[in-house]
Amino acid sequence: MFQVPPGNDPCDLICFSHLRWNFVFQRPQHLMTRCARERRVFYVEEPIFHSGIAPRLHIEHSGAVNVIVPHLPEGMSAADASDAQRALLEQWIEAEHISEYVLWYYTPMALSFTDRLSPVAVVYDCMDELSAFKGAPPIIKAREAELMRRATLVLTGGQSLFEAKRHQHANIHPFPSSVDVAHFAQARRITTEPQDQRSIPHPRLGFFGVIDERMDIALLDGVAAARPDWHLIMLGPVVKIDATSLPQRSNIHYLGSKRYEDLPQYVAGWDVALLPFARNEATRFISPTKTPEYLAAGKPVVSTTIRDVVRPYGKQGLARIADDVPAFVQACAAAMAEDAVERITQGDAFLRQTSWDGTWTRIRSLLDEVLHRNRGRSTPVEDATAV
Repeated sequence: MFQVPPGNDPCDLICFSHLRWNFVFQRPQHLMTRCARERRVFYVEEPIFHSGIAPRLHIEHSGAVNVIVPHLPEGMSAADASDAQRALLEQWIEAEHISEYVLWYYTPMALSFTDRLSPVAVVYDCMDELSAFKGAPPIIKAREAELMRRATLVLTGGQSLFEAKRHQHANIHPFPSSVDVAHFAQARRITTEPQDQRSIPHPRLGFFGVIDERMDIALLDGVAAARPDWHLIMLGPVVKIDATSLPQRSNIHYLGSKRYEDLPQYVAGWDVALLPFARNEATRFISPTKTPEYLAAGKPVVSTTIRDVVRPYGKQGLARIADDVPAFVQACAAAMAEDAVERITQGDAFLRQTSWDGTWTRIRSLLDEVLHRNRGRSTPVEDATAV
């Protein structure tokens, strides 16, 4: 059923994520699609619960990535759900003759049902401080500490997150958000407007991404109120917060989720790209992927004081930084008045230093080192230790 990419590493990779593969195309999707060019990749999502069903795994293919979704009966306790996922996973691994594999974690919660597996290596890609997110299970900090002990390689999704966790592991490396420049640079050439954006007047100030507790709702409302002639375009799903709590004004437009493939078409019609994040525990260590994506699209960027935006983007003059409504409005006005040629030239020079392909190449090198060292002595997850 699952073919190994020809001429590449036969060591499979099993990834456990709290993010649905088809939710928003972000860090896990960028890295796993590149990894799948070299080895079999199995992306295991969190379970979906239904009434009156027997536990089963649903497997579908997204390009070269195999997406695996456990389906479990409703009403299960957390312990029973873990037992069911453990049984399904172990049976599937045996049935598919998967003998040499890496376990790659985005969520420490997956430790509860992967404790008996015997990987060649354990990777923890810590893309966010999940314990600070709304609705995070209280046990997640303890699970992360356990995963840090078991991992042979730890990656972080940004510099500030690396600095906060560097003392927790001996083989930890920062890999800030990167970008597919060619994809977003299409926005510089696109002239056709998407149907649902076409009638919105300029100036347009846009955001794409998940709209959740990290969004500074009061700032959005304040900017829209201060400049009723500006139009704020918000693309993305609303999760973990009540959609009715979002500011409702005639110049704020919530256009819903958009496919990654279609984002350049929307950004092409914006005058300013926004990062209107709140300053709270959930945003303390974030490294927004959209920052370099906005730059690749050729748009000026205005952000609140998110550490991994201030450094390097703010420090290098690639993004304007402001927090309160008057300062944010002033920054947006200045962004629209600036010399676009000079800004794009400076942004392009920065972007030449980063790409998801380059990020994966560096991560693969670290992974290859671990695999070379560990091959022939696969260790059960429960006994693995930090290097």
